[in-house]
Amino acid sequence: MRLLVNSGFFTRSIKGQENQEAEEEEEEEAYALTPSSKLVLKENVTTLSPFVLAMLDPALVNSWQFLGDWFRAGSELTPFGEAHGMGFWDYCDQNAEYGNMFNEGMASDSRLMSLVLMDYAPIFEGLGSLVNVGGGTGTMARIISEAFPHMSCTVFDLPHVVANLPDSSNLIYVGGDMFQSIPSADAILIKASNRFSLLKDLQYFILKWILHDWNDDECVSILKRCKEAITSNGKKGKVIVIDVVIDEEKDEQGIIKTKLLFDALMMVLLTGKERNKKEWEKLFLDAGFSRYKIAASFGMKSVIEIYP
Repeated sequence: MRLLVNSGFFTRSIKGQENQEAEEEEEEEAYALTPSSKLVLKENVTTLSPFVLAMLDPALVNSWQFLGDWFRAGSELTPFGEAHGMGFWDYCDQNAEYGNMFNEGMASDSRLMSLVLMDYAPIFEGLGSLVNVGGGTGTMARIISEAFPHMSCTVFDLPHVVANLPDSSNLIYVGGDMFQSIPSADAILIKASNRFSLLKDLQYFILKWILHDWNDDECVSILKRCKEAITSNGKKGKVIVIDVVIDEEKDEQGIIKTKLLFDALMMVLLTGKERNKKEWEKLFLDAGFSRYKIAASFGMKSVIEIYP
């Protein structure tokens, strides 16, 4: 308990308790939850318990032990690949139990979007359509579609990820490969013309915690596909990136260590990394975008708007 108190997971207080027989007051320790520990309560709608379980699974934890050998050998595989003989995404595909745990972990993180919408609703207002690229099982897109029922929302992910997921009145699932092409909202409208009304002029593409999984060249490729989808029909639009921005000089919330730990985690599991402002800017410009702005920040993540 001392360790958990020191790490900020619980608070500790001393309360006096009267002892009738000894006619003296005894001290009693009391512990209470902090904002950090409340986040993993299973009964909370926005619980991060599945995310924590996915990150602490032995398959991930054991991979750290291969970091030194991987670094010295200069292997093309990641430390995770050295540990399991396959890449992280292949592991998720071939191990259904962990794959489901990982999907639920990502979904639990996306449920926090309900809190983001309350504070940053103007970012999403006025949208005619939104395509959630790499949207998984659609938790975040579902929250946005319910908050903005006038909007046409699409979850775009690999075919086996979105297979058999139920559509709703303003939300559909489309399978594909974001490295090959990303359908424009107009193309999606044609595919689901019996469900969606006519789109407004603004089309948005959103990537939440996607780009940090990939190296710079892969990120540029994904962003180029997004830009092609926006500009292919002559309408206006932008890409919303929700991801980590590292700023070691400005750490008002005291979360830089967590961001840097996730940076190391990306090195162990995948080919990606967490990026600072200059690194993000280079990606956007290399992908052909003209400008960007960091519109908001919440917790570990920032909302970045980029424009063709």
